[in-house]
Amino acid sequence: MRTPVALFIFNRPEATVKVFAEVARAKPPRLLVVADGPRADRPGEADRCAAARAVVERVDWDCELLTNYSEVNLGCMRRVAGGLDWVFATVEEAVILEDDCVPHPTFFRYCDELLEKYRDDERVMLVSGDNFLLGAKQSRDSYYFSRYGLVWGWASWRRAWRHYDVDISLWPELRGTNWLLDVHGDKKAARYWAQVLDDVRAGRIDTWDYQWLFACWASGGLCVTPSVNLVSNVGFGAGATHTLNISPVADLPVVAMQFPLRHPPHLVRDWEADRMTFKQMCPWVANAGLYPRLRRKVAALTSGLWRQ
Repeated sequence: MRTPVALFIFNRPEATVKVFAEVARAKPPRLLVVADGPRADRPGEADRCAAARAVVERVDWDCELLTNYSEVNLGCMRRVAGGLDWVFATVEEAVILEDDCVPHPTFFRYCDELLEKYRDDERVMLVSGDNFLLGAKQSRDSYYFSRYGLVWGWASWRRAWRHYDVDISLWPELRGTNWLLDVHGDKKAARYWAQVLDDVRAGRIDTWDYQWLFACWASGGLCVTPSVNLVSNVGFGAGATHTLNISPVADLPVVAMQFPLRHPPHLVRDWEADRMTFKQMCPWVANAGLYPRLRRKVAALTSGLWRQ
């Protein structure tokens, strides 16, 4: 493996062990570890955070280990966003994993090859390892292009991350336009995402990933999505920050990517796959209209579905 790996951890040493085992198998030349600090009101959390950090000390291959640890709890938005700022200030490109996103071994080669292929193509913003279509759409190609940057295991470049703005400062200017409708081509999706972005801007959702989606959309960027699922999120349940509920994409099986990669002939968004992805992730919105208050509740609950 050629690409540095960035691993984000917190208070789940058991899950961290599983992810770290796959990273160790890939043997990246550089491992950047970002960790949030314990919450003062959670008994025992400091010990669990320390145990998670101890896992990455088991590096036993030729690797430069870099750490960015917070001793206080910054929360999901500030810790991950700030951690990614540090990652991309340190390296030009990276594979990103969180402590409960377990990749198939072929995920790393897939990222390596596509990071190289699209390194200088500003139209491509990220390479995802996730496919949530549950086999509903088959393709002869190894991947397709999407507006949805699914981040349960992904990779990107410094040149793409420079568009990220945790405060989505551009949203008020775009709020009263048809921009979201142009991006998604669907009124329900446009209303849903407008509510999400309103809530992020107002600080009602503590997350970083919606801002990354916004950056990709505002830049006119596309996201590489594999035709098979390469990463399984094993973090659903009571210990999770966002993924608290049972979901059809919890613990999805992973499938080996076949090589050599079969590249799509054109760099064009797959509208049908995006429609299916949105329906899978937000069926309450896709299948029926929602009142604003209910849209807000759905947005908060599904934040974890776009990340973890």
